[in-house]
Amino acid sequence: MFNKFDVLETIDMVEKEHLDIRTITMGISLLPCIGGTAEKTAQNVYDTVCTKAKDIVKVAEQLSGEYGIPIVNKRVSVTPVSLISAPFPGKAGLVGKALDRAAKELGIDFLGGYSALVHKGMAEYEQIFIEGIPAVLAETERLCSSVNIGSSKSGINMDAVKLMGEVVKETARLTAARDGLGCAKLVVFANAVEDNPFMAGAFHGVGESGTVINVGVSGPGVVKHALEGIPGANLNDAAETIKRTAFKITRAGQLIAKEAAKRLHAEFGIVDLSLAPTPVMGDSVAHILEELGVETVGGHGTTAALAMLNDAVKKGGVMASSHVGGLSGAFIPVSEDIGMIEAAQKGKLSIDKLEAMTAVCSVGLDMIAIPGDTPATTISAIIADEAAIGMINNKTTAVRVIPVPGKGVGDSVEFGGLLGRAPVMPVNTADSSRFVLRGGRIPAPIHSNKN
Repeated sequence: MFNKFDVLETIDMVEKEHLDIRTITMGISLLPCIGGTAEKTAQNVYDTVCTKAKDIVKVAEQLSGEYGIPIVNKRVSVTPVSLISAPFPGKAGLVGKALDRAAKELGIDFLGGYSALVHKGMAEYEQIFIEGIPAVLAETERLCSSVNIGSSKSGINMDAVKLMGEVVKETARLTAARDGLGCAKLVVFANAVEDNPFMAGAFHGVGESGTVINVGVSGPGVVKHALEGIPGANLNDAAETIKRTAFKITRAGQLIAKEAAKRLHAEFGIVDLSLAPTPVMGDSVAHILEELGVETVGGHGTTAALAMLNDAVKKGGVMASSHVGGLSGAFIPVSEDIGMIEAAQKGKLSIDKLEAMTAVCSVGLDMIAIPGDTPATTISAIIADEAAIGMINNKTTAVRVIPVPGKGVGDSVEFGGLLGRAPVMPVNTADSSRFVLRGGRIPAPIHSNKN
């Protein structure tokens, strides 16, 4: 039985250590919205989202006031739009724009689900949909897009990987006036999950029920503060401290999630207990790793420290909620973490080291600014490498890179808000085009054959 006493001890965390509920995300099925025409479908989508999520901002503000825990983002995720628009190839943009209008009408921060799942193959309507992503992201403000190009069960669709390198480049070109900001709303996944509350990769899976509330909690500052209290402890004791802290954070998220679901007449889905940083000082995953003893994130020992952190967060979280899902672990988005930004500016953190870190953390190469003249095939190769880590390790990995038009290594870019700022980081300039242009599908690993 949950009540307000479950979160009394979190008050100090909120006031001094940046504890917050990072997002309340309502997942909405759009399958009943498919109509006889693209225009009718788009109108149905707009009406459904506006009806189902009409109170999400109000309820979030009520809960924040009642429990004293900031709720930073109010979001919506929907059924992958490539499925909703399948009968109308080339007209998916009408649905995307309808969703963006709904997001503005509701006052929510972002809406995810302008997505396609092509990990095993890409139908003609899906290819048309993906090719249209850059224009839709350039013409909308709050709409987010994702494409799943691989999985541990199916392998990696290299034809889709090649296409996504081109899509990222085109998205950057069409949003060049905003330093390629459209790419910050575009994620390429392997092993994408259906209940992720975080943007830009959230979508409402077809295995989910009609309307679901998923909550993402955070608290890097809380974890760092707890570790500061045991400066001489060994790593086993540090892991135990992180577990206990993650338990407390997740209990707060569970309480908010269940109450939000009740008030919004939706099912309670999951609590995602990821440590999601912000550019604010005191809210950094990188600083946790440094508190564990690595001088600067990116130095030797960083991957081991991150592995321990990620595992301890999961162990503590699963004891606090019977429905832990989403991604759940530690995020390492460069532009959104003040410690990552500083390390990258010093040259201590490279893309190669970030790739190694993604083998043990929640997601992947995230919010990384790269030179605007990076070839599309190089971006595709980066996506392929990251997807391989996810496929072999049976975990979610993703790529969200921004090739900043007109900028190169040594420059920096300012995205603002939670998206933060980032130095433009160098990429390996070796030509990967012959590999990418082979196309086809990288077969699934042997351990995928479990049935």
